[in-house]
Amino acid sequence: MNKSNLSGHTISQIIIAGCGYIGRKVLTEIISRKTLSAKKIITLVNTKQSQEFCLQQEVESILIDLDAPAFIMKDIVKNTDTLVYYFIAPPRKGIIDSRAKQFIEQLKQNQSYSPVKIVLISTTGVYGNCQGKWVDEEYPLNPQVDRARRRVDAEQQFQSYCQRFNIPLVILRVSGIYSSEKLPLKRIRSNTPIVCQTDSPYSNRIHSDDLVEICIEAGINNKIIGVFNCADGHPTTMYDYFIKVAQANHLPEPIAISLHKARSQLSAGMLSYMDESRRINNKKLLEIFNLKLQYPYLKLENLKAD
Repeated sequence: MNKSNLSGHTISQIIIAGCGYIGRKVLTEIISRKTLSAKKIITLVNTKQSQEFCLQQEVESILIDLDAPAFIMKDIVKNTDTLVYYFIAPPRKGIIDSRAKQFIEQLKQNQSYSPVKIVLISTTGVYGNCQGKWVDEEYPLNPQVDRARRRVDAEQQFQSYCQRFNIPLVILRVSGIYSSEKLPLKRIRSNTPIVCQTDSPYSNRIHSDDLVEICIEAGINNKIIGVFNCADGHPTTMYDYFIKVAQANHLPEPIAISLHKARSQLSAGMLSYMDESRRINNKKLLEIFNLKLQYPYLKLENLKAD
């Protein structure tokens, strides 16, 4: 099997920590590209379902308890040619990403071998409410909800670890992920109202196929290091997104209400998104990755469910 080159190293092992929606897509894409495949791929998962999926791909999969006092990862990184993708979501509560902390502690315990590179998925939510301004990677971090604070904590933990051990790190700040498999159809069919166009904040998105391509290139290209915004660069309002999804799937358009009225009808989680508006600049991503997105903006044909 061919190996992938990274900054003078040969990637002989890939670890995918967290095999949810994007982790699975990255895994299957790596397997399909034999020129990118390492000698060994290991996935770290926290559900039987994810483990079964990985085993079906004939990939070694280790079930770990992310919230145990200390999940054991001993000797998984067995050489200096290991590429690590960290896709594990933070815990549901608090402002500290305890899962990232434990993962890094496990890496530190195996001091003989450090990863050749780490790719971390984060979120554009770390910027908080920017009142509709365009936001690049230099924009100050201002997380305003705990889920974003946990992501900032994870970023800082990995940055500290990688600086200490001189490990290249890529942080992908990802906006809302969509695809034909990942659309808000259930919400639309439930007749849940949406906020009207005039009150609706900007919404930023990235198609899952583009994100997978970004993840793979981030891992194997030695020139790619640092923080990157992952969005299609053409934000619209959340109102526009829900209306287009409904139209593409021949569903009744959701009822639009004012933000004032929404505060008494929508969930706290949804309202927290309504209170943040920003437009994500992806210029650095396109230039450094030398990338042409397959889905640079929303089209009705791209919003149809399979």
